[in-house]
Amino acid sequence: MSNASANTKLGWIGTGRMGYEMAARLGRAGCDVLAWNRTRAKAEPLGKYGVQVSDSLTALAERDIVFTMVSTSEDLEQVLTGPHGLLSHPHAKPRVIVDCSSISIQKSAQLRLALRQRDIEFLAAPVSGNAKVIKAGKLSVVCSGPKPVFEECRGFLGIFGAGGVSYVSDGELARIAKICHNVFLGVVTQSLAEITVLAEKAGLPRHAFLNFMNNSVMGSVFTRYKTPAFVNLDFKVTFTPQLLRKDMDLGLEAGHHFQVPMPLASATRELIQAQLGNGYADQDFSTLLLMQAKASGMELRPENVTVTDGLD
Repeated sequence: MSNASANTKLGWIGTGRMGYEMAARLGRAGCDVLAWNRTRAKAEPLGKYGVQVSDSLTALAERDIVFTMVSTSEDLEQVLTGPHGLLSHPHAKPRVIVDCSSISIQKSAQLRLALRQRDIEFLAAPVSGNAKVIKAGKLSVVCSGPKPVFEECRGFLGIFGAGGVSYVSDGELARIAKICHNVFLGVVTQSLAEITVLAEKAGLPRHAFLNFMNNSVMGSVFTRYKTPAFVNLDFKVTFTPQLLRKDMDLGLEAGHHFQVPMPLASATRELIQAQLGNGYADQDFSTLLLMQAKASGMELRPENVTVTDGLD
């Protein structure tokens, strides 16, 4: 980091599965970070990486740049402009707020306007990946907002977004990039579940089929990453069905607004709704595989085969 960057005081709001690992990378890089989380106990282990933890959300209003990583548009509005939010502090305020969450285009624009009225710059910087991807240094970030603000924050974004930091424009276009990304995530996962179940019902072991797929032109970072879960049915949560449903809804809302038909996204959204109704709410979204097997009259069992996720 440059001296200027080294002297910049950072705030971090939200230390869930993603936010924790992102803040940890900033701390390990020697950044001056003060973190807050609704449940303090989830943030306290960040101390081993040099990250300070605050009981008070408004204490972060004295930081230069504040990053946010929360679940929904409503959560972001609450932590920023709510009655006890960051900006309820009467005097101090950050220069820049960088939001890494997945929220709607409309809410992002509303918050940008509200912050501009307080002379606070806003950078939309949603990310692609999960906690394990962050640890592997492959998280990617897409940004939109004033270009000088992006350039000021770029060095910090690159610390946790080691997989690549992209700038797309002023305004809210980073939001549509992330929404499109996550709609594709849902559709691809459902498609992968369908063909994997088809292959197995025809007699082909899942690990053998996915090994072939991953080595073909159709293989990808994502198919390789999800292979251990599909083969051994280890559905440790990386992303919940509720959050995927939220993003599918954002995508369908955008499709309606821009008059783009999205039949595959619509069908996948309803399958995710069925997944939630069948009791998979607290498991990983890739339990779409189990839903597909059930619909096909099959009960899957772990194959107990060592397979790589491609991240190491």
